[in-house]
Amino acid sequence: MVDIQLFVSPAWLLEHLNNLQIVIVDCRFSLVDPQLGQKQYQTSHIPGSYYFDLNQDLSSPVGKHGGRHPLPDINNLAQKLSAIGVNSQKTLVVAYDDSRLAFASRLWWLLRYLGHEQVVVMDGGFTAWEKAGYPVTDVISQPRTGNFTPQIQTELLVDIEAVKNRQDSPQVALVDSREGDRYRGEREPIDKIAGHIPGAVNYPWQEVTDSSGYLLSQLQQRQRWETIATAKEILVYCGSGVTACVNLLSLELAGIHTGKLYAGSWSDWISYM
Repeated sequence: MVDIQLFVSPAWLLEHLNNLQIVIVDCRFSLVDPQLGQKQYQTSHIPGSYYFDLNQDLSSPVGKHGGRHPLPDINNLAQKLSAIGVNSQKTLVVAYDDSRLAFASRLWWLLRYLGHEQVVVMDGGFTAWEKAGYPVTDVISQPRTGNFTPQIQTELLVDIEAVKNRQDSPQVALVDSREGDRYRGEREPIDKIAGHIPGAVNYPWQEVTDSSGYLLSQLQQRQRWETIATAKEILVYCGSGVTACVNLLSLELAGIHTGKLYAGSWSDWISYM
């Protein structure tokens, strides 16, 4: 384990499964089948966990601008967190998925953006939990009483104007988190326009974990970023602001605290073209 403040193992979570100061959130989701995560949760999940849907809970409705997964309404998310027993600055939230942290990292980043640093992701995801033979259930967790008050950390977020103003600065690194072929514009399965923001360098989010969804070591995370580690700001984007959060987690694991999310990402950028 690199840092208890960033991730936990399935074994650690099993040991703390009945701790009332911990709230577990299932973030499984499929961009291809948006109902799949909810169905998976209803069929089998970690006992005591609650389900948060990328579209319904971790994003707001799509508009003309703002990208394919705009940030959720802060008050709505705060109410949902309170309803599953999360208390500001007290409750440890453990997020998991089965997509190499793609969606769990979105919740991780959102909570930090809302000023709640007591949040970790579960290494290896639900697949690792199942492979270990740990208990699962289909019992839907009942609402709990919590008190979540957002304290927004504005410095963790940038918009399109900030990216435009800083993209050419030698002190700023702009990171595209998508697969290499999408970054190069050779393939674009989702957005209407292929390519990348001028000046961006490519750090595919899948490189943060191994093929089984386990985080690479702290040393490997540091080595990933050594070329741009000294940048004053590292502005990170992807297609819609979701998988970019995996790279932001990687930066934190590497001990680099200058990462900021361009939430609208490529889908927002091209909406102005």
